[in-house]
Amino acid sequence: MASKGVTVGLVGFGTIGAGVAKVLINNHDVIAQRLGFPLDLVHVADLDLESDRGIDLGDIRFDSDAPALVTNPDVDIVVELVGGYDFARKLCLDGINAGKHIVTANKALLAVHGNEIFGAASQKGVDVAFEAAVGGGIPVLRALREGLAANEIQSLYGILNGTTNFVLTEMERTGADFEVVLEQAQELGYAEADPTFDVEGVDAAHKLALLTSMAFGSTLDFKSIPTEGISQLTPLDFESAESNGYRIKLLGIAKRHVEADGSETIESRVHPTLIPRSSMLANVDAAMNAVAIRGDAVGPTLYYGAGAGEMPTAGAVVGDLMEIAREVRREQSGRVAPLAFPQETLKPKPLRALGDLVSRFYVRIEALDRPGVLAKITGALGEQGVGIESIHQQGASPGEVSVPVVLWTHEVRESNMRDALKTIDTLAEVTAASNVIRIEEDL
Repeated sequence: MASKGVTVGLVGFGTIGAGVAKVLINNHDVIAQRLGFPLDLVHVADLDLESDRGIDLGDIRFDSDAPALVTNPDVDIVVELVGGYDFARKLCLDGINAGKHIVTANKALLAVHGNEIFGAASQKGVDVAFEAAVGGGIPVLRALREGLAANEIQSLYGILNGTTNFVLTEMERTGADFEVVLEQAQELGYAEADPTFDVEGVDAAHKLALLTSMAFGSTLDFKSIPTEGISQLTPLDFESAESNGYRIKLLGIAKRHVEADGSETIESRVHPTLIPRSSMLANVDAAMNAVAIRGDAVGPTLYYGAGAGEMPTAGAVVGDLMEIAREVRREQSGRVAPLAFPQETLKPKPLRALGDLVSRFYVRIEALDRPGVLAKITGALGEQGVGIESIHQQGASPGEVSVPVVLWTHEVRESNMRDALKTIDTLAEVTAASNVIRIEEDL
């Protein structure tokens, strides 16, 4: 299909791919008006050539030959929406080697293979854009790359996964168990048939790896991010949080630290977190996403919106296409580096060990309802210097053998907290592994 504008090839015609095609076709005229030239979809590739996506491709080439698309001389920009790792990595690298610019929403691919992909793009002089990979339709990556570029980023807190935020919101609202709410989320389409990546925090860690690199100029290091999920939470945890003025959110947290010797270290971690009900992020409910970023000049900022879904994500993909299309028309690339810092300046930065973090903790311990149990628990905590702010043991209901002991600590080094819990969990009276939630106040 001949085009006088910039041309697009789309690999992956699922939910998001169909949304991208809808935006490019239905909004063709307004996009051309904004750009000053057309942005034309000319080639779509997908293994499924039969399903109705609700969009008429007309005379746009549609086949199953993704390798041919990424080397098609009529395509200027390749959109990769197949997901996964190996095939997507090969498509992107083949496209880059063919001189194509790449747009993707694949946070898992970039978190794991981003250093290689961005390096190849830099050497070839093409761009890789991925706004839709974090926060769906929220322009948080563009904010880091451009709007906050003059700031030294101090901290970043993100609700980065809509599935887990929906589950946490409903557990708090209904008092139901995790398994019950997760099943409801699956029935409503908020959770996948296999929700492991979401509920165990892996999806959030993929996104946090990108955010951490963009905020602090570090090379991508997804595998080093300590990650915990939400499957161990119980209704009691939400009751205790509410009675103490907190809410529970699965957060991706990244912070910059300057050590006494002037060196720089970074925190980057994903886990359930107790945050004050008065904080901005505490009011982000259901499947919505939000990222709070603090810069030294701008202070606190918040980016909020739909973190997934066909059209919000498609809008972010097309926004990337428009940005790159302007560069193609000017015969330039790399106006702003993909990770906000020139590729050659990115460097590994030491990740602060989880055991070195200092915070307050909420702890739930399942123990037999016997005299002297509390004394053993508090003794083990005291031996590690863990100060107790409050402690409560529920009475046993008829037929119950063990009861939950809930305690809130003063600030303490995490390694001390973990050592105390190792001792507690070996007590004969303790019937299950202790559950710990970190408390963050400065949001």
